[in-house]
Amino acid sequence: MKNIKNIIFDLGAVIIDIHVPKSFEAFAQLSGKSVEEVVAIFKANELFERHETGHLSDEVFRNEIRRLLELPHLSDLEIDTAWNALLLEIPPRRIELLQKLASKYRLFLLSNTNQIHYEVVEQILHQSVGVKTFEELFEKVYLSHRIALRKPNVDIYHYVLNDAGLKAEESLFIDDNEANILSAQTIDIQVIHLIPPQCITELNLLQDSF
Repeated sequence: MKNIKNIIFDLGAVIIDIHVPKSFEAFAQLSGKSVEEVVAIFKANELFERHETGHLSDEVFRNEIRRLLELPHLSDLEIDTAWNALLLEIPPRRIELLQKLASKYRLFLLSNTNQIHYEVVEQILHQSVGVKTFEELFEKVYLSHRIALRKPNVDIYHYVLNDAGLKAEESLFIDDNEANILSAQTIDIQVIHLIPPQCITELNLLQDSF
């Protein structure tokens, strides 16, 4: 990797630890359905994809869950609690690394997410290290539900490069999803495929920056 001036970070499994099955298990417990049934229902309706691109508001998303799980009286709190169950912790050492990297690189956040998750992730950030918002750590934050684009669609990388005035060949993208990595590579962005439990604090490239 050469001439890196910009680093674009994914959020889930890169900055914050996540475990997606926890949410499916929580919805299964609420509905009395099996985890497999819940996964199949959500997948068939592209529920998460539509929510993450802003095509479903939080209110409509919750109503869709009530409809699909046949639980019309499920409260917003019950839905949000199950939906946020996949969000775990943000180890402080990762934030410390970002703060150090900011002295040498332009840093950006690029995440497939939704407002329900993002609000809770920022609460976890504040509780973990006292930082109130990711805008304090990154030059700019790009969230799929705000820009109506979602990885691995290559358009989302063009959007970030154009908006921030970045050159692809000078930019490094770190993500845990192989499809996202492969699509970024097609437009000459340098990449690191982070495979949990590997952590950004263990990447030699970032440690060697100091």
